[in-house]
Amino acid sequence: MPQKLIVAIDGPAGSGKSTSAKIVAQKLSYLYIDTGAMYRAVTLLVIRKNISNKQDIVKLVEKTDIELDFVDGETKVKINGQDVTKEIRSPEVNSMVSEISKIEGVRTILVNKQREMSNSNRGIVMEGRDIGTVVFPEADVKIFMTASIDTRSERRMKEYHEKGTTISLEDVKENLLSRDEIDSQRDVSPLIRASDAVEVDTSKVSIPEQVNIILEEIKKAAYRKGIKFSAVNLKEF
Repeated sequence: MPQKLIVAIDGPAGSGKSTSAKIVAQKLSYLYIDTGAMYRAVTLLVIRKNISNKQDIVKLVEKTDIELDFVDGETKVKINGQDVTKEIRSPEVNSMVSEISKIEGVRTILVNKQREMSNSNRGIVMEGRDIGTVVFPEADVKIFMTASIDTRSERRMKEYHEKGTTISLEDVKENLLSRDEIDSQRDVSPLIRASDAVEVDTSKVSIPEQVNIILEEIKKAAYRKGIKFSAVNLKEF
């Protein structure tokens, strides 16, 4: 029986879901999909085209080709064949991505693309805001990651500084709080924890600990489906 499980990891920005999702996918040789990168790519294109009308934005997304490729621990992103991996992580994209993401037509198109990406013989680890509630409500494993706003702000500021972008902690915190509000209160696919998701507060546990929590849940799901899972030693990280 093939080891094909769907692992959904959701949570707000800076909660650590990308870090954990990447490690889990690598340990299991699963396909890793960063759905947030797709929304960022669309947002970058909207900024470049200077479009504000929602219908025009949806039409733009309809004819936009988005490619994701996970290479050497990093998600490489292309829009219409152009590599935009670095550009989608800019403060400008960060400040607008939640607004673009709440457009119903945009979400419908990208959710369909995300489901198409799962059509392989490999298991998948997909992370975002609505994976366990909308994209894959039938996921074998659902994880909801959280962290305090101070912890998330410090993490995000560190990421900026490592990439050579100077920004204050207060500005980062303000941006995250704004995104939290938009993401959790939007009418379409809001950021909420699925009722059957396991919640992990990453401000209280280390990266190895949070990865092992997720792997334990995957192990349980594998056993429920009759999949042997002896290849993964949860104590080795």
